[in-house]
Amino acid sequence: MNNPLQNYNPSDVGQINGNIFGLPFDYDSANLIIIPVPWEVTVSYGAGTANAPQRILDASPQLDLFDFDNPDGWKQGIFMMEIPQDMLDKNKYYRQQAATIIERLEQGKSLTDAPDLTSLLTEINQVCGNVNQWLFDKSQQAINDNKSVAVIGGDHSSPLGYMQALANNYSSYGILHIDAHADLRNAYEGFEFSHASIMYNVMKLAQITKLVQVGLRDICHDEVEIINQSNNRIVAYYDPIIKQKLYSGTTWIDLCKEIVGHLPEQVYISFDADGLDPKLCSNTGTPVPGGLELEQAYCLIREVVNSGRKIIGFDVCEVGDAEWDGNVGARVVLKLAYLMGLSNS
Repeated sequence: MNNPLQNYNPSDVGQINGNIFGLPFDYDSANLIIIPVPWEVTVSYGAGTANAPQRILDASPQLDLFDFDNPDGWKQGIFMMEIPQDMLDKNKYYRQQAATIIERLEQGKSLTDAPDLTSLLTEINQVCGNVNQWLFDKSQQAINDNKSVAVIGGDHSSPLGYMQALANNYSSYGILHIDAHADLRNAYEGFEFSHASIMYNVMKLAQITKLVQVGLRDICHDEVEIINQSNNRIVAYYDPIIKQKLYSGTTWIDLCKEIVGHLPEQVYISFDADGLDPKLCSNTGTPVPGGLELEQAYCLIREVVNSGRKIIGFDVCEVGDAEWDGNVGARVVLKLAYLMGLSNS
């Protein structure tokens, strides 16, 4: 087999070769497999995140590959699978169908009013379930091939199948969840696999021993109650409280150490772009003022590695359909890939 590193210079001009960051790896030679999931059928505000995998891929070759945490992190081998066009086509169709349900509910009307939309809701839930199964199968196959896996969404419903596959392979793990939203709603707007329900669904997995959420600032009463009644299985760091502590003199690094202290040995990172200050990803599906700076997020994840914990997987979701958002999203993916590689070295 040809050595992909033999004639590769990471300081050269980034190649547009179909692979993320222009890296010279394929599925067999890469250690980290990135699975794109261009799916946003249940988005309830702004659309466009289904195009994020393409936006991130397009932006990625112009990134420089040196990293201060893991200078040779690219050598682990990173390969992004082909964006499934059939999923994009289905997403476009079912996104339009879901919009009729959302519009009906926002008007305060019942889905059983004429025309009855309950069968359409059932169909959408089934199709979303099929996407979860598709991702579960792809992830499990990669894990069986001794690969690490990451997911690029789509909206935040996208990575559920991968988290289920990890639960199939780890007896226990925790999730570090960066987000403006708790995503703990039960079948939001009737959609079982809504972007606003991902963590509600994830917490059904007994293998998830801890969910630590950072940056929350747009949250409903029911979600706060779920957090408060979780017997500390869910730990929330609300953005206004984080900011108040920082304003009062607490250092971010000390807060990061405290946050990471709640996590078990095996950690999954779920990174929603709207957890960041919206100036960084203003075209995300549900932007909220406030949030983390990019380096604050990196500092937090760096502390996971510094603590000796292992990053077993990650997702990057809700990146908007715009050039700047794709640029930022590509940088987040690269940083997480490098830190994940470092934690497992």
